[in-house]
Amino acid sequence: MSSEIRTGASRHFVLAAGGTGGHLIPAFALAGELHARGHHVALITDERGANIPGKPDYLTAHVLPAGRFGKNPLGWPKGIAAVLEGRRMALRLFDAFEPSAIVGFGGYPALPALLAATSAGLPSVIHEQNAVLGRVNRLLAGRVDAIATSYDKVDRLDPKHAAKVYLTGNPVRAEVLALREQDFPAFTEEGLLRVLVTGGSQGARVLSEVVPDGLAMLPPALRQRLQVTQQCRPEDLDAVRQRYAEHDIPAELGTYFEDMHERLADAHLFIGRAGASTIAELTAVGRPAILVPLPIATDDHQAVNTREMVKAGGARMIRQDAFQPKELAKQIQAMAMNPSSLANAAHCAFNCGRPDAVKDLADLVESMSGIDLMDVIRVGEGAAAATASARPATGSARKSAREFADQ
Repeated sequence: MSSEIRTGASRHFVLAAGGTGGHLIPAFALAGELHARGHHVALITDERGANIPGKPDYLTAHVLPAGRFGKNPLGWPKGIAAVLEGRRMALRLFDAFEPSAIVGFGGYPALPALLAATSAGLPSVIHEQNAVLGRVNRLLAGRVDAIATSYDKVDRLDPKHAAKVYLTGNPVRAEVLALREQDFPAFTEEGLLRVLVTGGSQGARVLSEVVPDGLAMLPPALRQRLQVTQQCRPEDLDAVRQRYAEHDIPAELGTYFEDMHERLADAHLFIGRAGASTIAELTAVGRPAILVPLPIATDDHQAVNTREMVKAGGARMIRQDAFQPKELAKQIQAMAMNPSSLANAAHCAFNCGRPDAVKDLADLVESMSGIDLMDVIRVGEGAAAATASARPATGSARKSAREFADQ
């Protein structure tokens, strides 16, 4: 599609996402792409999302009520009341902002916004970051006009929605995507083995407990070449630092690294959780990994997230109950004792990446407002009928948001 068409077709879009990094990183990436194309973008989220680091200055955040629905039914009436109030507020926002489409990224704060879009007849898209369709996206899948996925196969996605599924990938931060143009750092039989260990935004205690001892069990020829960077919880820092000192392994520890993309650029091997953004970044850059899925993740989605990368040969997955020092050392040896094995795993990870994710997602979102959808997006099985010619109605064919604001 020509840049003249893009820049000449300014639209308004609303993004709705839960307040965690997993939901907001792709939302911010899409916001940046739409903004660069000349569009205006607003965000609906919760208090965490409105104040999370990394939110673009141009992206105005609107905090709406969003009820949660736990296992105890006694709390559901309160949750429903919050969703209905959030829906009313979203409709008033839509009436003032006049969006061309609403894009949901999962999480409970997205629910009232997408329900409001359905009520007002506004085109809507949901994006699923994980390899298992999340709860809120499952609730909305039958209502929205398009479903963007990050994986070829997404569990708990009803086959009856196949005609509106588009494989876009999971957008990553621009500074991470830029690393795709760099070669995998040279790794030789005498050179350093740089290991990056993270456990998500809050760290993971199991990594602090297992990784230092697992690295210490490596053969001396490999252990003496280690250089470790590890993110830890504040309360774990001293104990982890002492363990590395006892093992005589050089390690830089911190609770947060602002230059994480630069650490990733230098790393030969990643050890950590299997969140959607983590895997999207590893595959975008091409970094081999040992992944330890969070065992309490809803629908075990982190374990499912590893499926594609492990099958391709770019990663190894260890369940947390089996994540012991001896097993970790065994897996590292299998990947790193031969320099070519690690380089091959990096190549396999790289081939799983979807570097055009943010562009493809932006193309899909723009198509909801009448801009042609080009063939850069791979559609799901049976989606041949869901071409750009079958877009939802726009303009006068939509219902006015004001008609619903007081319902």
